[in-house]
Amino acid sequence: MGLSAVVIHPVFKGAGASPRDPEAQLEEACGLAEAINLDVLDALIVNVSTPNPATLISKGGVEKAGLSIENNEPSVVIVNGTLSPVQQRNLEKVWNAKVLDRTGLILEIFGARAQTKEGKLQVELASLTYQRSRLVRSWTHLERQRATGKTGGPGETQIELDRRIIADKITQIKKLLVAVKNSRDLQRKARDKVPFPLVAIVGYTNAGKSTLFNKLTRADVLVKDMLFATLDTTTRALSLPGGRKIALSDTVGFITDLPTQLVAAFRATLEQVTQASVILHVQDISDPEHDLRRKDVLEILEQLGVDTDADNILEVFNKTDNLPKAEAKALKSKCARDPECVAISAVTGEGLDDLVTRIKAHLDRDRTEYAIKLPISDGKWLAWLHSHGEIVSDKTRGQLRYLKVMLGDADYARFNQSRKAEA
Repeated sequence: MGLSAVVIHPVFKGAGASPRDPEAQLEEACGLAEAINLDVLDALIVNVSTPNPATLISKGGVEKAGLSIENNEPSVVIVNGTLSPVQQRNLEKVWNAKVLDRTGLILEIFGARAQTKEGKLQVELASLTYQRSRLVRSWTHLERQRATGKTGGPGETQIELDRRIIADKITQIKKLLVAVKNSRDLQRKARDKVPFPLVAIVGYTNAGKSTLFNKLTRADVLVKDMLFATLDTTTRALSLPGGRKIALSDTVGFITDLPTQLVAAFRATLEQVTQASVILHVQDISDPEHDLRRKDVLEILEQLGVDTDADNILEVFNKTDNLPKAEAKALKSKCARDPECVAISAVTGEGLDDLVTRIKAHLDRDRTEYAIKLPISDGKWLAWLHSHGEIVSDKTRGQLRYLKVMLGDADYARFNQSRKAEA
């Protein structure tokens, strides 16, 4: 028999009230639980007029949830909010059950999903940082002393020892991550010699990023109707019209209240987003909470150091096939007039040609059309121009080839300098 859960979503009233639909938030919390194969036995909303310092949830809410917990006997109770260590311990005592808050649950999901060495290290670092603040709930023998040294003196308490062990582990993992990052930096420098612009796909979890990535690159990244189906970043090459190649990167989905430990830990993985020439912000346009989730993603991008007002972010409105026909038609008409957005359905493939054209247009902003002459026998530099730019026209007169080539300014300067050096 698998593990089960009761999911509780506290709704705060007054000044701290969320603008979000409580039912949608509860549904998302259940989706998070199901993402690690928990069988959700019951899901309930509890209203909180004034947060209780001891339990977060008011006394009436604790009792209401307690009845469900008593009847269902779940393996774990999930509170879709942020609990202090004391609040978590108090709720576990009252309910006589293991309790996870939203941060703990997302950490569990990330721990189950990480595949690469770096991903696993990042999750472990985030988890240890989280645990370090919660050691108080892990021990019932906190005042037990451990003698240390030859004298067998009072030594350190168990919690002090455990904190030191965790601190040592955190230091060790950070050193390992530095080594992994240095290795990745070397790989990136090698990639930089092959001048493929990086295009990063970002978006709220379950917005359809991996489906789009697979459609464009014919890759086989896991696609499931599940929160955080993709965790480790995947990159594939993609050819644009005209032959220019790009590196397309699929990243972990973002979510409301993504734990700060995870944003910090995954900064290294997500640094690709900060280096991207174009960012594709994929959005489930059929989601009633679309505008709020769009805002969540932009806030996380800002935390990562991305300028969200820059003109390299392309709004990709996905799942148009889920919209009413009239609404979908109006959206497509709007995007046809606006170069900063495109309407698509990654599932049906509609709008993908337009998306690729928009990506090319964004990248071509940094290119200029140059007129270049080459001897027809000069295959080396013709190949170089093909790999670094886009040949717009190619005409031969006598022994010369007259080319019009779209090139970045830096590539054009490199082309001239290298040819002069050979002369």
